[in-house]
Amino acid sequence: MPEVRDKQISLGLSGITKVYPGAIALNKVSLDIRSGEVVGLIGENGAGKSTLMKILGGAIAPDEGRIVIDGDVVTALTPARAGKLGISFVHQELNPFSNLDVTANVLLGREIRKGILGFLDRASMENKVRPILDLLGTRFGPKDPVSELSLADQQLLEIARALSINVRLLILDEPTSSLTISETRRLLEVIRKLRDDGVAVLFITHRLAEIVEVADRVVALRDGRNAGELSRNQIDKDTMVRMMIGRDVSKFYEKANHAPGRPVLEIKALRTRAYPHQTVDLCLRAGEITCLAGLVGAGRTELARAIFGIDRVEGGSMEMDGKALAGDSVPDAIAAGICLVPEDRKAEGLFLDFEIMENIAMPSHAALARRGFVDLDAVTRLAEASRKKLQIKASGLNRAVAELSGGNQQKVVLAKWLAMNPKLIIMDEPTRGIDVGAKAEVYHLMQELAGQGVALLVISSDMEEVIGVSDRVAVMCRGRISGILSRAELTEESILRLAVG
Repeated sequence: MPEVRDKQISLGLSGITKVYPGAIALNKVSLDIRSGEVVGLIGENGAGKSTLMKILGGAIAPDEGRIVIDGDVVTALTPARAGKLGISFVHQELNPFSNLDVTANVLLGREIRKGILGFLDRASMENKVRPILDLLGTRFGPKDPVSELSLADQQLLEIARALSINVRLLILDEPTSSLTISETRRLLEVIRKLRDDGVAVLFITHRLAEIVEVADRVVALRDGRNAGELSRNQIDKDTMVRMMIGRDVSKFYEKANHAPGRPVLEIKALRTRAYPHQTVDLCLRAGEITCLAGLVGAGRTELARAIFGIDRVEGGSMEMDGKALAGDSVPDAIAAGICLVPEDRKAEGLFLDFEIMENIAMPSHAALARRGFVDLDAVTRLAEASRKKLQIKASGLNRAVAELSGGNQQKVVLAKWLAMNPKLIIMDEPTRGIDVGAKAEVYHLMQELAGQGVALLVISSDMEEVIGVSDRVAVMCRGRISGILSRAELTEESILRLAVG
């Protein structure tokens, strides 16, 4: 097969089947994509999208089916071969080399060297990387250390790395899951520019509004099979949801009216380590869902970490049920009835190698112990009750959490805290990287908890989600609350105006 000469590409997958012990991941799946088009690939977690992408990237081989690229049948597609053919990936799971800078990460394995000794040509490398960062509108530069980048910046770094090759087919797997509204809009504009430049783009996302904006076609997978295809004029959210899950989701957000109760947490003149010169005042009330909106870097996650006692506060006060909360102790926060569902569930919310039941029971060991020993029967009962309540999909509670889909991992994080009957739940990007069905379940759970009198503080960069689930929205800008909007005042424009100050 000839090497890449231009951006034109024609790729076809037909009859692709992949079988694992006890499970059929893909069953005669077909997909085609051509230069200059954006194809949205949708489906719930477990539908087969990741397996299909691994086959396309050469990471695994199909058991049956054909791969045809530029008219030639490919029998042994490897990652190296895929790269030479101009197929570039942006994976949902971020794996940057945090000990290197931005330039070294973007050009890893493709460094520019000079002289007979082959020393790195840093100037040329930075000159190659800088226009890509400008195209993406990043806040970081070629020399910045990756260890100092936020999760959203790391996502943009992955995209920059993919664009740094002679890309003919760009595969984006949940590329906006960590991005703010403005960064998402910038990326969608980049996708349009790449399409107009003749690049083929395969766009995988659970944010269906983005598919509506940029996709020329939509291909849906369900249970490892093709579930349907839509042309540009057929694309709408309801149709996509029906293809993905095989039923209507008539009340996706299922918003209920909550009468706010007593103050649960009162924050007065709080100063965080991220913004020591700004103060935050906020009251969270029982039975109310308060969303915390704002741009990346506004200080939302830092505020959550301060409330939960991870980061020491620089000043101000917090009262939980009228009692002072020190703000520098996670055990004290948990004892007061506060729990945190972190943004990065894999790094901060779960023990991936531990079993499902072990993760669920971990914070409740004291309550599950008898005479100093954990009651394993009580652990099993708790885990089984949590599995049923949250509809955690797993073949057994002894499965490692790492084997679960993103949506089911998030349910395990929620389950371990719900077992402690919290008074305040802080959720940082609770639906990041989970499918539409799991999202609907999380939204339903939020409404159920609020109805039971739990206070919820939800940090979200998904504007549709913010407007859909909240009773009111507190908007942060550069470390302070720039305004609070009631449900009647919620619009994308009103939130953005406060977010940019």
